[in-house]
Amino acid sequence: MATGRTHRPASRSRGIPEATVARLPLYLRALTGLSERSVPTVSSEELAAAAGVNSAKLRKDFSYLGSYGTRGVGYDVEYLVYQISRELGLTQDWPVVIVGIGNLGAALANYGGFASRGFRVAALIDADPAMAGKPVAGIPVQHADELEKIVSDNGVSIGVIATPAGAAQPVCDRLVAAGVTSILNFAPTVLTVPDGVDVRKVDLSIELQILAFHEQRKAGEEAANQAAHPTAARRDDSAEQGPDGDVPAVMPA
Repeated sequence: MATGRTHRPASRSRGIPEATVARLPLYLRALTGLSERSVPTVSSEELAAAAGVNSAKLRKDFSYLGSYGTRGVGYDVEYLVYQISRELGLTQDWPVVIVGIGNLGAALANYGGFASRGFRVAALIDADPAMAGKPVAGIPVQHADELEKIVSDNGVSIGVIATPAGAAQPVCDRLVAAGVTSILNFAPTVLTVPDGVDVRKVDLSIELQILAFHEQRKAGEEAANQAAHPTAARRDDSAEQGPDGDVPAVMPA
């Protein structure tokens, strides 16, 4: 089976926009669900709704793949699964190393979706000598001193960093020097990498802060609506009062 080191996806050479590439996994997830239910074809509207995008954007994205579907029939689910999997490079084996086997790293190691999506956890690496040899998800943890040898021996081109922030950049530098060209960063820090190395950052605290912003905005809009319609609020209050103006102990059914 081919390894990630010798085969690279063709997306860039074929001129597929990054925004489209970012949506391909959403389409693949939706299509995989349809395939598991033995659904043979799907319309652009149905697939777009399942993926959370609009149908016009979906059709434009699929045009980059050379897939336009059949009018009145839709898209062949199995063919699209293969087509998108091939474009994303998931029809081959991608060995991955996870560096930093704390709570988050261990959770990632135990994630069961890697193998079914074209990824193989080749090694778990940690700087703590006490972790060396301990099995996590059935894989013995190896010491960070072996990082370069592990990357070379397994032909690794994708590294996952789940270390504390202060250790992330040195680990990144070592991974890149060893030949890793794609990094998924869970550490709460920005990594500096040379040209030709791709970094994707996952920061849970930032996502929560964005959600907090939206919650605050919704609360502000609700308060503004109440301030703009005070009489409606008073009518609602009076409707709950009993005949003497008191709130009844038991509301009528």
